[in-house]
Amino acid sequence: MPLPFKIFDLTHTLTPDIPTWGGDCGFKHTLKVDYSDSPTVVKFRAQALALNAGIGTHIDAPAHCIPSGKCISDLSLNDLITSCIVIDISDRAHERYSLAPEDIEIFESKYGTIPNNAFVITRTGWDKFWNDPIKYRNNFSFPSISKEAAELLLSRNVAGLGIDTLSPDRPTENFVVHQIILGAGKYLVENIANASLLPPIGAYSFTLPMKAKDLTESPIRLVAIKLD
Repeated sequence: MPLPFKIFDLTHTLTPDIPTWGGDCGFKHTLKVDYSDSPTVVKFRAQALALNAGIGTHIDAPAHCIPSGKCISDLSLNDLITSCIVIDISDRAHERYSLAPEDIEIFESKYGTIPNNAFVITRTGWDKFWNDPIKYRNNFSFPSISKEAAELLLSRNVAGLGIDTLSPDRPTENFVVHQIILGAGKYLVENIANASLLPPIGAYSFTLPMKAKDLTESPIRLVAIKLD
């Protein structure tokens, strides 16, 4: 029986070679037991994972840069599973472009005011460079989000903010979007894949990290659905 909705995978696959902030994602998995070593009748393969928390498609909790903020395990499912809005600036975004209030106003003039507690994705199209880590990182020059746009989105009481680049901030701007969004108790999602598949409105996103105590970042499986 077909499902009554379409499913969208917005998550990059983790490998040791993916683009990262520092150039080394620290990701690997090693065999603990292989089929040939398994002592049981049914043969098992078991692995151990090693990785940095803030790699791939991942979430930043408020505690990532706010000492008194919530950690990953404190985030509410009512905020992590919510309506999904996509503001597409890919036709004009370049490595020094920042989402501006005017972009949000153009979006709202077409689709209405961003609803309360939505997860808002800024689609820049930068994920086209995902398989070229040097270009994707680009010496920290990539499309981002302006302070003014972050403040406007916060006034819409968004649940969280996502982008298809390494960060909504370029480091030369003192991580102001992190401060604004995480400081308000919201979350950020970085390195989103396939945002081009989503409609501007009408989808629902599922931002699902590992529920581990005291984590400030975590890789996620980010998916969205849209009712047929």
